[in-house]
Amino acid sequence: MSGIVDAGIVPSIEKDTTATAPSSSAVEDLKTSVADSECSDLQLPLATTDPPFPGSASATDSAAKSSMTQSILHGPVVENVKDQHVKTKAEIQNLAASRTTPVTTTATNQQLTHYHSFFQSLLSWQNPRATGIAFASVVAFIFAVRYLDILRYAFKFTWMTLGITVLAEAAGKTILGSGLTSQFRPRKYYTIPKETLNSMISDLHELINFFVIESQRVVFAENLLVSAAAFLGAFFSYFLIKVVPFWGLALISTSALFLGPLVYKTNKELIDHNLTNISEVVNKQTEQVKQIASHHAARATDVTKQYVGDYSTKAQELIGARARSVSPNTAKKDSAPKYKSSDFPAAPKEDFKAPPVGAAAETLKKDEPLIST
Repeated sequence: MSGIVDAGIVPSIEKDTTATAPSSSAVEDLKTSVADSECSDLQLPLATTDPPFPGSASATDSAAKSSMTQSILHGPVVENVKDQHVKTKAEIQNLAASRTTPVTTTATNQQLTHYHSFFQSLLSWQNPRATGIAFASVVAFIFAVRYLDILRYAFKFTWMTLGITVLAEAAGKTILGSGLTSQFRPRKYYTIPKETLNSMISDLHELINFFVIESQRVVFAENLLVSAAAFLGAFFSYFLIKVVPFWGLALISTSALFLGPLVYKTNKELIDHNLTNISEVVNKQTEQVKQIASHHAARATDVTKQYVGDYSTKAQELIGARARSVSPNTAKKDSAPKYKSSDFPAAPKEDFKAPPVGAAAETLKKDEPLIST
């Protein structure tokens, strides 16, 4: 390479200084050729992607997996799930805390139970997540009763549990000299505290009284809308029970009980507007019926008074005519002569004495013969 420079390029520059200088493109080509020749002489190894240390690849993979795990654990989906869990837990606690005795009383001034507040909060969807869980639980229980033989499974679980405990105890005493089941026996059997039992009995008492009070309030129409809804439910159930099984009727009733307030709460303005219009129409019709009834009643009263007046006039005329027809006889009776007791002979005071029969016969013969000649 040095020979080429001495023989070709350098002498030409030194000898011909007055000549024109080489162009910049020629100089760049010369530099490129010199660099390529040096690279070919040195023969540098090609760059590879292999890491300089053997354990760096595993460290990189673990770091990538850790970052991915952290992104998943702290991602928006997991954060949303945690947020919903916290809100659901808070709503369940609020629903449990709503069991307080309400201030309002019944129409008979009786105190309501704390289950009135509980079921009002539950069915009014004040805590939507807790109410949704309760609704789903009831529906799942209905389907479980319908499609699962719960009683049979309960007996199966019982005999399997007792069989395992008996076999474990017998095998342990036979082989090891001490039973296996007795090893897991607690030092003290669990008992229900008296306070817990009293609390459960008190809650059961309040729950029973809730149904008793509400049934009486519905029967005696304390709330007209509730009584009307109960009437419609009983009316449709009477006909549906003929074609729908019991579990289907229970599912329909549960859905209506939970979803009815939700539909009303969602469309409250529209439903209230329609109810207001319906009530106005009903009030107008009722007022119209009252007016028609009062008009007919007044007309019937007038007709009745007219007939009563006519009949009273006719009765008075009949009475007057009879009085006039009776008065001449009375005048005649009054003008007839009046007799005194002195005008009549005195009544005999002694008995009549009949003459003897013979003497009377002789007298008759002398006076008048029986056969005249």
